[in-house]
Amino acid sequence: MYVGADYYPEHWPRNRWQTDADLMQKAGFNIVRMAEFAWVNMEPEEGRYEFGWLDEIIEILGKRGIKTILGTPTAALPPWTLRKYPEIMVQTPTGQRLTWGMRKHNCFTSGVFRLLSERITRAMAQHYKDNPNVIGWQTDNEIGGHPMCYCHSCRANFQDWLKNKYKTLAELNRAWGTHFWSQGFGDWSEIVPPDKFDEHNPHTCLDWKRFFSWLNVRFQKEQIDILRALCPNQFVTHNFMGLFSEINYYDLAEDLDFVSWDNYPVSGKPDMTNNYNAAMAADVMRGLKRRNFWIMEQTSGSHGWGTLSRNPRPGEIRKIALQQFAHGAEAQVWFPWRACTVGREQYWHGILGHDGKPGRRYQEAAQTARDLHTLDEHLKGTTVRADVAIIYDYESVWALSFQPAYDENKYHQVIGRYYQALRRAGINVDMVRPGQDLAGYKLVLAPDLYIVRDSLASQIDAYIRNGGVFLADGRFAVKDETGLCHVRTLPGLLAEALGIEIEEYEALRGGIEYQIEEHLHRAPVTRTAIHYADWIKPTTALVLAGYTDWHMQPYAALTRNQCGKGAGYYLGTIVKEPAFYDALIRELLESAKITAEITAPEGVEVSTREGAGKKVLFLVNHTEQCQTVNVPAGKCEVLRNKTTGSAIELAAYDVAVIRL
Repeated sequence: MYVGADYYPEHWPRNRWQTDADLMQKAGFNIVRMAEFAWVNMEPEEGRYEFGWLDEIIEILGKRGIKTILGTPTAALPPWTLRKYPEIMVQTPTGQRLTWGMRKHNCFTSGVFRLLSERITRAMAQHYKDNPNVIGWQTDNEIGGHPMCYCHSCRANFQDWLKNKYKTLAELNRAWGTHFWSQGFGDWSEIVPPDKFDEHNPHTCLDWKRFFSWLNVRFQKEQIDILRALCPNQFVTHNFMGLFSEINYYDLAEDLDFVSWDNYPVSGKPDMTNNYNAAMAADVMRGLKRRNFWIMEQTSGSHGWGTLSRNPRPGEIRKIALQQFAHGAEAQVWFPWRACTVGREQYWHGILGHDGKPGRRYQEAAQTARDLHTLDEHLKGTTVRADVAIIYDYESVWALSFQPAYDENKYHQVIGRYYQALRRAGINVDMVRPGQDLAGYKLVLAPDLYIVRDSLASQIDAYIRNGGVFLADGRFAVKDETGLCHVRTLPGLLAEALGIEIEEYEALRGGIEYQIEEHLHRAPVTRTAIHYADWIKPTTALVLAGYTDWHMQPYAALTRNQCGKGAGYYLGTIVKEPAFYDALIRELLESAKITAEITAPEGVEVSTREGAGKKVLFLVNHTEQCQTVNVPAGKCEVLRNKTTGSAIELAAYDVAVIRL
């Protein structure tokens, strides 16, 4: 198992390098990532390459059994690029070029930038293709964090992209509904990129988002093609950003060997939302290629560009790392090895502080490395197996950002209500792409699935009829793939499977709340509907929750419909009380005949991995209190090297791993 840190030798004098390598070796590290921000060090002027310093540190590390991942350094432009080629910088909608000095401010349609990117990638690949200490590559850094460019080149490329997609202006005008506001195009050159997503044509905005994502994917593939050709025995990955949604990560992941991602769950006061968001992000990352992932940047200290986050508390660095392995991580790299003393990230603290001395964080990282090496043989060949899937859709995220329907409609918050309840119930979850085969899942949820193609609706309909349990909620299947509203009564092609019709709906603004009486318990329970309400008319569905307000009494809030061998549920509002979502998930799990491995107290996360004839249970205590968890007796408790009794004690931020 690879465990290590992101290392920046260019920040430190050469006489420090051996000390750092010795400390890494002593901590049990065997991997580093380097060079992703060192373009000017490797190419101080155009066409002149200097790899001697990098060769030296790779050799120093290699002698201590520490392998290297190299990052292509194209996220931060050397000053000479701007001096010679000012047109490579992003142009704002007002025509102003961004000022050099940040990172990721390049224009992706600039032929000059693409050529410079290919040249440095090729030079690095040629130089390191046979280096036995270089095992892989990271493309660029956190692709997608770029501002959009509105230069003439980007406009022309957008027009060409649209020509390739729609073929004719007549089809584009239909797909974009350009009869509205006199927007009908008579020539491709009339099309301009939108700059105000809350005002412009939402169909244009959706395609502009798709185009921007495609540009990023194309840019990465140009580097990957070079690396594949020259370095066939070295892997290629990229460090994704978890729940970041400006790029279609499914597309960005397609050409990679595996996904890596950067995990920073420590910010404000410790709470379960941050912990569950880190878990959800891990499940999204695992779902991009339907395989395990690496952590390429892991929290190692307080961090921030201008102001600090809180500092990880004793045990928390270890807990954060092990949580990711519970969700499918295969390797772990902390960011950074040492806090830099210069630049914008001076406050991003590492395993070592500014003084370079090993302290508490170093000792905890070393302990974590020992734990991970112990786990290696038990995790090899395993991954997360789930009976539950959530359909996770970047295009719905984009479309909802233009027209959310209600102010509080934040995609990850909507998904999070269900996801957190599933995690509290101790249930593994897969995040899946729209259109992915659902046959292997007993329960599928589609929160905020706003864009639904007819093919997807037909797939979901068949899934329900063939025995699956499915849940949709407000704003489901409102639009087609171009962003046009379906000319059907909601929920459209799923009306029969869900047994409902929705003719009217509303945002609950200005403090409006409705009372709900739900029947998920033995006795009715009163709940509160907030933010949004579908006025649901059951046709064949059973009402599981209804409104008590006089004008809403004819309408349902939550329904269940038996259809074929399966069942379709629909929740048409947001419920204020988290306990409602726990009750709803219990209902769904019972309907799908899914049971948890064990039941844990609040604040203890349960996950399992299995494969290769093995099954491993993770218990992660996210709280600062000692927790007692009932577990199967007579099993191997791996990290403590002991046999379990009927219960296990977890200290604050402690983690137990049990071989079942």
